[in-house]
Amino acid sequence: MTARRTAEMQALLHRWRDAVPDDRLAHLARDATRALVRALQMRLAQHGVSFGHWSFLRILWESEGLTQRELSELAGVMEPTTFAALKAMERMGYVTRRQNPGDRRRIFIDLTPLGRSLKEQLVPLAIEVNDIAVEGVSAADIETTRRTLRTILSNLARDAIEGAQSGLRVPPTRRRTTP
Repeated sequence: MTARRTAEMQALLHRWRDAVPDDRLAHLARDATRALVRALQMRLAQHGVSFGHWSFLRILWESEGLTQRELSELAGVMEPTTFAALKAMERMGYVTRRQNPGDRRRIFIDLTPLGRSLKEQLVPLAIEVNDIAVEGVSAADIETTRRTLRTILSNLARDAIEGAQSGLRVPPTRRRTTP
């Protein structure tokens, strides 16, 4: 780790322990997620796998043969992002894409033997990151955290449904320019 990155991590620890220990859950969850992702990214990089590819591989290890659209929805990303990632993953030999003969717009994604074999190498890395993250945390506290996060997710999903029913939408990230 570089001196700059070490200083950034020390500042982050100071922020959460000393400066704003009672800050909002959203901030804590965001920073915890960033730290978990970074720890996994470092490990995945040693195997030549990006975090973006990891996200798609995880889904495909559980449900192979999804359409590109289904994969986008499950990964929570836009279809152009999925398309670009899948093209790269195809070049790397992780996946194949096949069109539905009856509807050429429907593209199904399958893992190659190489893509399937990555599971044995990569899943232990994620387990290692999780183990590091919960070191010193009791089993009861881990279960309480899981239960709490599931409740938060349920509450926010319900809020999203209610918001959508009342016409609330997330604004597009790309603004259209009008002539």
